[in-house]
Amino acid sequence: MKKLICVLTLMLALMLALPVTARAEAAQSVSTQAPEADADENVWTIYDEDGQYLTSIYGRVYLDDEYISSDNRLYRIIEVDDSKRTAVAQYIGQESLLEPDNEAVATVAQESKRLIGIYSTHSDESYIPTDGAESKEKDAGIYDVDEALKKALEERGIEVELDTTTHLPHDAGAYRRSRSTAARLLKSQPAALLDIHRDGIPDPDEYVQKIEDEDATKVRLLVGKSNPNADANRKFAKQIKATADEMYPDLIKDIYIGKGDYNQELAPRAILLEFGTHTIKKERAIKSTAYMADVLERVLFGSTAKAEGAAGADADAAGAETTAEAGGSGAAWGILWVVGIALAAIVGYGLITTGSFSGMWNKIKRGASETTGGLLGKKRGEREK
Repeated sequence: MKKLICVLTLMLALMLALPVTARAEAAQSVSTQAPEADADENVWTIYDEDGQYLTSIYGRVYLDDEYISSDNRLYRIIEVDDSKRTAVAQYIGQESLLEPDNEAVATVAQESKRLIGIYSTHSDESYIPTDGAESKEKDAGIYDVDEALKKALEERGIEVELDTTTHLPHDAGAYRRSRSTAARLLKSQPAALLDIHRDGIPDPDEYVQKIEDEDATKVRLLVGKSNPNADANRKFAKQIKATADEMYPDLIKDIYIGKGDYNQELAPRAILLEFGTHTIKKERAIKSTAYMADVLERVLFGSTAKAEGAAGADADAAGAETTAEAGGSGAAWGILWVVGIALAAIVGYGLITTGSFSGMWNKIKRGASETTGGLLGKKRGEREK
């Protein structure tokens, strides 16, 4: 009987400890393994020189492409294996991001309207969970993201010119066809030109993200290095990420600087943004447009309602309280697990030494009575005498 009680007690202790152990193991496994190989011949996997997974890219990877990770580490592609669709990236160093330049912002405000141009080169891109397919020639999901970003910018007093011209099919000639759309938008002299996409890598976990306690998505920035405006566009991308890292950490997934031009040679502040990937819900991408609108307003025009208003200060305070509560809650749960395990051990010991619950209870009462000088452990009538 005593052996059975001992075994049951040990099982209880293990059950209490298991959730903590499982969470710890899950935390250790994050971002150290590449997702399972995908059949899509357009998805490439990038590793560092130690064989650790860095990221996946939809589209061919070339030697000397560069990658700025979420924690602002700069890598350069030094090996490419076409047969396996993999690449090795060398760590160059910590990339210094650029805060918005006040003089540059003032120049933007003087030289251009408070206007942003938006279009989508890949007119069929959609989100499977919401749109039912990853590609739709009519009513593609990417245009809903365009409209949401337009609305968010307009709510911040920024004029938006959205061109919904389609550039089908989704092939190597799409950027050639969208070039005329980009050139047409630039005639209005916008402060920036945005080509809105969604990624094509299959793993949704690469993008899903809670931002301000909302179900949102990360955004990847792409810069084409094969154009005369590459340095200016790269600077613009880094300013966007620096500002987003301050305002909404984890909004910007990373920056990929790859071979090609993406029509970015047409303007110094032209950027390609990927709002999530085809395997996430479109609503997440739409949610992130509001955060991106805040970031773009600050980068291009120097201020945002979030940064200036009292409401923004209140939101920061509320966020701090939420963080404190979350931290306190986590600590409290940790203490409860420790206490639970200790109680399980005490109960097990009591059962083993006394052989029964009644014997254990009598022993506890005797101990309490001795410890308190007879105040505890006596019957009610005895205490009242």
